[in-house]
Amino acid sequence: MTTAAVPVPLGAPRRAWLTDLPVLLVAVVWGASYLAAKGITTAHTVLAVLVLRFAVVLPVLVTAGWRRLRALDAAQWRGAAVLGLILAGIFLLETYGVVQTSATNAGLIISLTMIFTPLAEAAVTRIRPPRAFLAAAGLSVAGVVLLTQGGGFTAPSLGDLLMLLAALARTVHVLAMARIKAVRSADSLSLTTVQLGSAVAVFAVLSALPGSGATPWAAAADFGPGEWAGLLFLSVFCTLFAFFVQMWAVRRTSPSRVSLLLGTEPLWAAAAGIALAGDRPGLVGLAGAALVLAGTAWGRGAAGVVSSGSRPDPKRAT
Repeated sequence: MTTAAVPVPLGAPRRAWLTDLPVLLVAVVWGASYLAAKGITTAHTVLAVLVLRFAVVLPVLVTAGWRRLRALDAAQWRGAAVLGLILAGIFLLETYGVVQTSATNAGLIISLTMIFTPLAEAAVTRIRPPRAFLAAAGLSVAGVVLLTQGGGFTAPSLGDLLMLLAALARTVHVLAMARIKAVRSADSLSLTTVQLGSAVAVFAVLSALPGSGATPWAAAADFGPGEWAGLLFLSVFCTLFAFFVQMWAVRRTSPSRVSLLLGTEPLWAAAAGIALAGDRPGLVGLAGAALVLAGTAWGRGAAGVVSSGSRPDPKRAT
């Protein structure tokens, strides 16, 4: 006896790509952010630049979403504020880490988020990730190793440890967005506003402490047109656009799928270096880029099995 085939909605693959493409664009702008950040930041101005980066977009967000911002309840404010504290930690760790280590080590270590996220998600949900997904993530990390070999490894440093902690913090941030019930049912723009506001408050307090480096006002006064252009790129595209898309996407797919797409960031960082800074990765680096793309494509399919099968619907508030 034969059974009728269950029709697959023609729009399903299209809907998946409509979710994946904005997340991939986030990885692209984050990859380009390394060059932009290096152009305007020193060890003495890390906190000042972070304050300016976030403060530039906050008035726009508050004005655009004031009515919906007022509609948030207390639980949603608390959840968004927690996400903001995690976000502040990510940026502090990444920015100080990049200043104190090589770009090669930073790109390799931060890519470990691709491994940390599915493992942490499996521990939380008690659902074992597919072997195919883990293999795909491992392939992507191997690609990053090859991609970043142009400059060679440096001895482990404090910056390497900070980047490792940043990779862990990224994993916590992605999982928290999916697991905090209050934020899963709230307006994305309002939650993004509260999150960024919490982060800039942390940076402002730290920048006011003695010995914290240049003040935001002093750093802004020293900026020329090029520095302001870099700051606006970091503010509008790498902050506002990136985290709004991340919050939007993580409620429509799995955290592992989002993390895997964001894990292509080192590839785009290399592409920006080749196009804008004249870097030459060589054959080994190009082979690594191919592995990153192959591993990401493979992992997207494996992550899709989890999100559409045994996982609960991430869009449904519980």
